[in-house]
Amino acid sequence: MQSLPHGNKPQPSSKPRRGVSQKMASYGMTLMLFVFLVAVLFAANENDVVGWIVAIISLFWLCLFTVVVFSVRGAARKAGAKLAEAQDTLNRAAGGTPSVQVIDEATTVRDQKLDHSFKIVQVQARVIRENLGKDEDQVSRALETIEITSHNARSMIKKDDSGPVEGTLVD
Repeated sequence: MQSLPHGNKPQPSSKPRRGVSQKMASYGMTLMLFVFLVAVLFAANENDVVGWIVAIISLFWLCLFTVVVFSVRGAARKAGAKLAEAQDTLNRAAGGTPSVQVIDEATTVRDQKLDHSFKIVQVQARVIRENLGKDEDQVSRALETIEITSHNARSMIKKDDSGPVEGTLVD
């Protein structure tokens, strides 16, 4: 852990980090330049035609390598800018950061079952209101149905497969 005097935050380095491909391109460029310089030195020392031909060939490869490296870097920058632009467009279209939710079929089925359970409870509550004080058996059956439905719904949420609640309602 880094100790910071007076609660200051660490400053980001002004030098951007370079990726592996950039380092390899730099090493490759250095190697090609070294090969060219060695070829020129040998050609100058020997002063023969074959040495100069090798130097010219190494110069050609150095130029070709340079063109390829800078072309790939430029294309990568353009692609990165296009990707950032597309991401920004997507964010604006979504009204902020995009939120992608993947819902599997089991979740959809469970939600439908829970919705059905809540509808059953609403119907039974209406039955209780209509029959309260008139038909005690109807009210008892409605309360038992609410109890069983509630237990089953909670079991779906808790992933409890112990089965529905069974029993006799005691007053």
